[in-house]
Amino acid sequence: MLIADQVCFRYSPRHPWVLHQVNLEVTPAEVVGLQGPSGFGKTTLGKLLAGYLTPTQGCITLAGKPLPPQGYCPVQMVFQSPESAINPRWRIAKVLQEGQFPSLDLQARLGIHSGWLDRFPHELSGGELQRIAVARVLNPQTRYLIADEMTAMLDANTQALIWQAVLAHAAQHRLGILVISHEAALLRRICHRVVDLSDANTIRAQASASERA
Repeated sequence: MLIADQVCFRYSPRHPWVLHQVNLEVTPAEVVGLQGPSGFGKTTLGKLLAGYLTPTQGCITLAGKPLPPQGYCPVQMVFQSPESAINPRWRIAKVLQEGQFPSLDLQARLGIHSGWLDRFPHELSGGELQRIAVARVLNPQTRYLIADEMTAMLDANTQALIWQAVLAHAAQHRLGILVISHEAALLRRICHRVVDLSDANTIRAQASASERA
């Protein structure tokens, strides 16, 4: 289980709190939606859960232990803009090899063509590059995925293709997912439950696994 326990965060003592006493949990194979107005700390919480940031107070744990300080993090994050997460100097094949090269089945589900592998990132469209960003992190080492507006800038067909592939992979491998999005319709469609970050400073899980079944 991936847990944020009484997490508080601010960038320095002179800055206001971005998050205050946040409690959130995501279980294996569960898809949790996170919504709320811009500026309420949704992306910050995602970065904390993925180990990009360290809580000012409170803790993030995975299966009861802190996130590993070194090596591959079992919690991976995919952002809205794939260009910010992919080395522009690497060919696509090397990008995919950074984690563990995705299976042919996963490549097919994501609509990744073999002809893309020898190209550089700037030679792909935004939708094509986001498929690469997703494929790169969907490997056996990843246990949780933080999807931060992952398909917000893509056309409807590409959005559907990516989410179908991700949800199928999650069901097969018991991958837990936190979906950060302003799209309420998307969250209702794909999530087991949705948490609103603007409801209160403290977020608490509302449903047990048995209640969601």
